[in-house]
Amino acid sequence: MLRALLAAILMLASLTVAAEKRDVNQYFFDQKIGDFKAELATAKAQGKKGILLMFEQEDCPWCHRMKDTILNQSEVQDYFKQHFLIFPIDIKNELTMVDFKGRETTEKAFAAENRVRATPVFLFFDLEGNPVYRFTGVAKDAREFLLLGRYVVEGTYKSVPFNVYKAQAAQ
Repeated sequence: MLRALLAAILMLASLTVAAEKRDVNQYFFDQKIGDFKAELATAKAQGKKGILLMFEQEDCPWCHRMKDTILNQSEVQDYFKQHFLIFPIDIKNELTMVDFKGRETTEKAFAAENRVRATPVFLFFDLEGNPVYRFTGVAKDAREFLLLGRYVVEGTYKSVPFNVYKAQAAQ
């Protein structure tokens, strides 16, 4: 009886965990058209707060960690999709794109222009295409990444450092 109860609890726990995780490419990132000036118009029309870019590279273990442990969680995906259009940028990719000012460039050159050398870097842009906040590295967990989203959405980045915001939220 105890063994059956334990098996049932473990099965329910695994279903709960599985239900909370979703494919990052389908549920976190938007399909990019390669024209960020046009994406700004879309973000405005949809009532978003801005655009979030994840600068990454294929062989980056920290990028994979973010995708496999945080960005795949439904709560994270739902919150960020509500407030931002979200796109990946490969810092080694020579793929042609149009930046927020309407200039043709490549993902690699765009990353360099935004001083992205290590990955991952999450760079938030306002609806005018101006960078407003940069988060470099891996978030500790989904809670911290959600705090980051709220920090930008609420505009707190304008007056309070993120580490202070996190400390206040922990109280």
